[in-house]
Amino acid sequence: MSNDLSAFPITRKWPATHPDRLQLYSLPTPNGVKASIMLEECGLPYEVHRVDFGANDQTSPEFLSLNPNNKIPAILDPNGPDGQPLALFESGAILVYLADKTGQFIPKDAAGRYHALQWLMFQMGGIGPMFGQLGFFHKFAGKDYEDKRPRDRYVAESKRLLGVLDKHLVGKDWVLGSDYSIADIAIFPWVRNLVGFYEARELVGFGDFAQVQRVLDAFVARPAVARGLNIPPAPAK
Repeated sequence: MSNDLSAFPITRKWPATHPDRLQLYSLPTPNGVKASIMLEECGLPYEVHRVDFGANDQTSPEFLSLNPNNKIPAILDPNGPDGQPLALFESGAILVYLADKTGQFIPKDAAGRYHALQWLMFQMGGIGPMFGQLGFFHKFAGKDYEDKRPRDRYVAESKRLLGVLDKHLVGKDWVLGSDYSIADIAIFPWVRNLVGFYEARELVGFGDFAQVQRVLDAFVARPAVARGLNIPPAPAK
């Protein structure tokens, strides 16, 4: 069976070498690696395409044809629901889709599923936006603002969110308890980015959140996570 993806304009800019595999368009950012880590954890065959922000790939007509919001990651699954191709953006939606497609990393009972979704929403609505703003005001252009009130607002909210997570993780291996899930795959790339790339460990007093540190260590120790954090790889120089 041949998988014809020619109807999708994105494949003109990023041709599929393996059109029978799920196509991932991404970068190794906290949101981008949610998709690559999930794909590595699931063992689902996929092909990765680097969306070069330096070249403004994310605003190209081809990329916008798949994601009008010009953000990564995005996927194109040639074997979507009912055997039809499915184009999908938003990292949280991609995690839920891949969990449902593979039957992995989301509880099978209804109550457990909703608990996973609530913590996924906690990341998407709180941790991601707040940590991202903190990064802007601490490490990037915002750091030059003389008025430190915006930065301090995001520091305070980031500390609060870490406190919520830390208290919840007491006595638990993972966010949902003993089972690793899409909740962990959503949350911990952002925690890692906050204390690593954003260099905000001391700013948020990360040493006060021992439970978050414990689970972050367990997360990055997973082989699939280690692989996914570097997908797509940086281009050779």
